[in-house]
Amino acid sequence: MRRSVDTWLDRFCYKHPKLGIPGLMKYVVILQGVVYLLDIFSNNYLSSLLMFSTQAILHGQVWRLFTFLFLPLESSNAIFFLLSLYFYWFIGSTLEREWGSVKFTVFYAVGALLTLISGFVLDLWGFGLAINMFYVNMSMFFAFATLYPDLQVLFFFIIPVKVKWLAWLDAALYVIQCARYIAGGMWFLCLLPLVAVANYVLFFWSDIMDRLGRTRTRHSAQTINFKKATKQAQQQKGYIHKCAVCGKTDTDYPNEEFRYCSKCNGYYCYCSEHIHNHVHIE
Repeated sequence: MRRSVDTWLDRFCYKHPKLGIPGLMKYVVILQGVVYLLDIFSNNYLSSLLMFSTQAILHGQVWRLFTFLFLPLESSNAIFFLLSLYFYWFIGSTLEREWGSVKFTVFYAVGALLTLISGFVLDLWGFGLAINMFYVNMSMFFAFATLYPDLQVLFFFIIPVKVKWLAWLDAALYVIQCARYIAGGMWFLCLLPLVAVANYVLFFWSDIMDRLGRTRTRHSAQTINFKKATKQAQQQKGYIHKCAVCGKTDTDYPNEEFRYCSKCNGYYCYCSEHIHNHVHIE
């Protein structure tokens, strides 16, 4: 494909700037916390009104198409629940700063839509499940690990480990879990973990293809000519780097970080604000 899936999504986000919900993850986390607290005093009655149910939706309770987003993902331990909320808020907020509000909103919405479709499909097969956003949040973690693979976190609050290794561990656990489902005759449960994988692949298609080596030739050519291109730019224009979106230069903003996009066809440079928030040029 000349135009990859994630490139199309980037263009869609660029053309629809009003779709973004600034601070989306903050609102999701707050509402999950509110539902958690109210469940304590109502014996989980509120969650029963908000959870996904095909039969209830078909009988007019259409709010369940959206309110399942706010179901607490962990309610057995209050401390673990608070830590999970902080973790998801941190990851979501970081992705929003990296991508921009529109792309992150679309990412989260696509994951929610895939989860919703999975719920209807499972119900049609006779396997009704109380779906939630757990696997979408896991796809969010995979995205975070791809963008910040060398960031260190404290595993069990003690052991420093890079995020990329935690992501690989989660992926391995996914495979083992699906293998157990299939071996136990519960193959239908594999659909929900696949939601996380599908959502991740949609937004990182080019990165996956790059790692498989399908664009290695183009990258090699760009690497060979990089020094020549920067030298010519400095001689002809008086600066080395200029953002192709906002026009910032390293002369006017000496402390700004500029990077070249490997997905754009040519030597297109972007500032730190737009390196992950622009439409790829083909």
